Amino acid sequence: MTRTHPHSIFILSLSILSLLLNLVSAHLIEVVASQKECFFEDLHINDKMTVTYQVGGGGHLDIDFWIADPDGTAVGKHIKQSTGTVSITAAKDGRHEYCFSNQMSTIADKIVSFNVHGVIYVGEGEDETVAPIEREIRSLANGLTAVKDEQEYIVVRERTHRNTAESTNSRVKWWSILQAVVLFSVVAWQVYYLKSFFEVKRVI
Repeated sequence: MTRTHPHSIFILSLSILSLLLNLVSAHLIEVVASQKECFFEDLHINDKMTVTYQVGGGGHLDIDFWIADPDGTAVGKHIKQSTGTVSITAAKDGRHEYCFSNQMSTIADKIVSFNVHGVIYVGEGEDETVAPIEREIRSLANGLTAVKDEQEYIVVRERTHRNTAESTNSRVKWWSILQAVVLFSVVAWQVYYLKSFFEVKRVI
């Protein structure tokens, strides 16, 4: 049986901790109607990046999203989606831009929650020389990232559903109050009308 050296365990633990601390950067933005919000990441050839997003409020809960390479060519694109994931492997060195566009809407602003997975920088020839344990750590990191993304999406969905329920309850409450006011007004008018109809007037 092979024994694991304590020093190796310590190094492995530090590596996992470092990856976990840099896994996901979560953001919440508002994309104004007829506008777009863009961000960028400087990548080299074979570097990897994943962006996940979800629309949490506004309009029909949809947004346009794309990632463009340094030449402006879209390497990943979604049209009018409420949620999505786009992963790319850079084919060119340079600044890669990713944008959320609400240009299809002229009225409704959109609230978007998105995560940029820890960008994996892959050096030249690294795929062949990377240690198996490091490859497993990266796989574990990607799995944890997916779990965290799903948890954040659940929070956004719950908030959206709660806002919808509260809005519906508020409308039902005020509609009920209006109906009660109208009902009492009609009853009061009928009582007054009937009272005046049967009133005996003396003629002097």
